[in-house]
Amino acid sequence: MSRKLVTAIREQSIPLKDPIAFDQLLQKAGDAQVVLIGEASHGTSEFYQLRAEFSKRLIQEKGFSAIAIEGDWPSVQAVNNYVKGYESAQENLRDLLIRSFSRWPSWMWANTEIESFARWLQEVNQLRAPQQKVGFYGIDLYSLYESIDEVLGFLESNDSYGVDLELAKKAFSCFEPYNRMPEHYALSSAHFTDECIGEVTNLLQSIRSNEERYPHAHEQDLNLEMNALVAKNAEAYYRAMLQDDALSWNIRDTHMTEAIKEIHNYYGKDTKLIVWEHNTHIGDATATSMADQQLINVGQLIREQYGKENTLAIGFGTYEGTVIAGSSWGESYERMTVPPAKFNTWEGQLHAAGAEDKLLIFNDQNRQQFDEWIGHRAIGVVYNPEFEAYGNFVPSRISQRYDAFIYIDQSSALAPLSE
Repeated sequence: MSRKLVTAIREQSIPLKDPIAFDQLLQKAGDAQVVLIGEASHGTSEFYQLRAEFSKRLIQEKGFSAIAIEGDWPSVQAVNNYVKGYESAQENLRDLLIRSFSRWPSWMWANTEIESFARWLQEVNQLRAPQQKVGFYGIDLYSLYESIDEVLGFLESNDSYGVDLELAKKAFSCFEPYNRMPEHYALSSAHFTDECIGEVTNLLQSIRSNEERYPHAHEQDLNLEMNALVAKNAEAYYRAMLQDDALSWNIRDTHMTEAIKEIHNYYGKDTKLIVWEHNTHIGDATATSMADQQLINVGQLIREQYGKENTLAIGFGTYEGTVIAGSSWGESYERMTVPPAKFNTWEGQLHAAGAEDKLLIFNDQNRQQFDEWIGHRAIGVVYNPEFEAYGNFVPSRISQRYDAFIYIDQSSALAPLSE
């Protein structure tokens, strides 16, 4: 590994403790319509805190109107109702987060960092007119059965929705035999007919074509459409997950991109949106080894659809510290030690350039200094530190993958609410 990269980092980085760091990042955002803010793990406190702090500035100083996160629509909608004041008798915020994010990995959104930000957002929204309140939405698709329940419950509440209600009952009857277990559906979906699969699509099309019939109050129309969209795309995702990992990944990220566009359209064409997701979703896949596996992601699709000039992608990384994760899928979370990154990785080079938190902003003048291929750490909800060298570093061209990068030298685990 050449020392030129270490030198370039020293010359181009801004100490994160310097007040001008976020000022310059805000300037870099310019008039971007979509700012994608990542995280190198789903369990690092500093990533959540700094992402929230920069989002506050985007909201207050740049007029951003909504945040879309890597969470399920029904769960996050409960938080949106809280921050927008839609619930007349609101429960305690901490209890709401624990209840809403009870499914594994609950710590991703039921943590003190999110609790603090949601409380801030509620206070800000209390001072705003209804049409200016900032929204908080989930764009993931794991909530197949929860979204089905939401659609049926809403349509059953009013006789005038009879046509769509009958469509919904017919479409969702396909899922009834599987005991509300998506994995059972995935195993059996190979036997489904095209007619059965197409009925969920027909339902979404009908809801979209009749959207003027549905009440706008408390975003009931958006909630109905988004849950129908989740049901359609989750069906495709679970059908693909046992057949082709690349296909299921692409269905998921395409869904999240579609969900971002739906929120954008709901708010209006001049709306500015913030997206919170893992680096592997918001950092352009074409600048990583993911492209060799025919994987696409949200960052790539958003750049293609909105234009690079209208987007800003911010990555995160850490040299060492602690993190919250599970040792295998569904296992209770643990506080794990993140070992020091090796010198020939992106995080190792950042550390070698100086053991301080720092910000790098990429532009036409310096981008070529950071576009060589290098391993870049990624920690998911499942993590085994002793094996991370074999699968936790994604070959990337950092300055092509992101527009800016925030580095934390010594990071710490976030604080779940369920302790």
